[in-house]
Amino acid sequence: MEDLPAKQENLDDPPNSRLFAVTSRSLTEEQLRESFSVFGDVQGVWVVKDKQTKESKGISYVKFSKSSQACMAMEDMHGKVLVEGTKPIKVFIAQSRSSNRHRDVEDEELTRIFVMIPKTFSEEDLKDTFKEYGDIEYCVIIKNKFTGESKGLGYVRYYKPSQAAFAIENCDKSYRAILAEPRSKATVTEDYSGGASRGDYSGGVADSTNQYQFPMAAEPVNYQPMDYRSGELTRCLMVSTRAALTQEQIFALFDLIPGMEYCELQRDAYGLSKGHALIRYSNLGSAVYARDKLNGFEFPPGNRLGVTYVDDGEDRSSPVGRMAMQFVATQMMSSAWNGPSNSQVMKPPSSYPPVSNMPRIQTDVNLPPLKKLAPPDSKSKERLFVVFSPSPLPPDVLEDVFCRYGSLIEVHLVPGRKVGYMKYADKQCADDALAALHGRMVNGVKMKVMRADPPREESHKRPRTY
Repeated sequence: MEDLPAKQENLDDPPNSRLFAVTSRSLTEEQLRESFSVFGDVQGVWVVKDKQTKESKGISYVKFSKSSQACMAMEDMHGKVLVEGTKPIKVFIAQSRSSNRHRDVEDEELTRIFVMIPKTFSEEDLKDTFKEYGDIEYCVIIKNKFTGESKGLGYVRYYKPSQAAFAIENCDKSYRAILAEPRSKATVTEDYSGGASRGDYSGGVADSTNQYQFPMAAEPVNYQPMDYRSGELTRCLMVSTRAALTQEQIFALFDLIPGMEYCELQRDAYGLSKGHALIRYSNLGSAVYARDKLNGFEFPPGNRLGVTYVDDGEDRSSPVGRMAMQFVATQMMSSAWNGPSNSQVMKPPSSYPPVSNMPRIQTDVNLPPLKKLAPPDSKSKERLFVVFSPSPLPPDVLEDVFCRYGSLIEVHLVPGRKVGYMKYADKQCADDALAALHGRMVNGVKMKVMRADPPREESHKRPRTY
């Protein structure tokens, strides 16, 4: 397909409709087209060739007209031998050409969809509505953590990517179904019982009873910046960055100032950063301090952040409300300005509690109560392998977190590496810990949790079920 590179604007329309295949160098474009065309409308095949020798590099791309067709082809063709005597091919959904990631899309990113539903829907109603498109692993309805009422939003997780894609393509448009952002990408907490920890990170959707209403990330967002000099101070900030920062990085930076209860990186339809993030604090003083200290702050060096106030919907027209706002702002600005004006080191005012009074474990998941460790001589029934980013947590903190799921025998960190093992006496307890803690943040450290000693090939991915 010689003209494919010249039509780059069509390669990712619709998203996830292009395959990346690792094949034998002897396979031709015609053989690939013939093999893949049984799954749907193949719009193009491109065999990557060496510029000098014009020989195949054993890498190919196949473009379908629908995402579901590409997913079905991936599920069926991965590991197959197309021509006798050649090696089995490997097939993945290709990354968007505009993406800056260095890996292709994993199955886990393709099986969970986010939908808008009537608030009267139960989880059974949600499952009945979407089960016609494939086998459902689970359904979740996002609920108000105070009232327990549905927010009219939910998640549906399928076993196969093709089922999720088929649901998005064929369900009623009123559900506005889209692929859900992977939980490992952002500091997002889904509480299946309807609650959520710290600021209610519910897929970027605000509490329906909260006076601070934020549009869904999928909608166009037009926040009105304000000028603090005119007295228009709010608890909400908009952060602008030219560097490709992740939500974890923005969260960690603004969380240095106590009181942050909401952080959302704005993304486009393909999940790419728009260069803006919305931050909300629980009090005006923290927002004023954050704006003063971080507006113009270089993070990373050379990338100057822009921080402005945005309208949070709060009514400050009353004399008492405006007086309180001005008083808190004056106190905070005075504290900020009396410090070193040219320092890039942020120091919270003395009115904030010292670090020693902060909770020992700060995480984005609701942890169950502490449980006793299993006897040291207990037989290990399951081991979990944990990868830490950017650095390992202390053993006592890990023991505190992982013991809460029961039957933890011991914690072991591998010297000189950012990995560790958790040994359990009961397999179910280990499974519970894995399900709850994979991709979560603990004391600023992100954990990737998986079963120890997995198969060597693609061990870092969710096991394929097809």
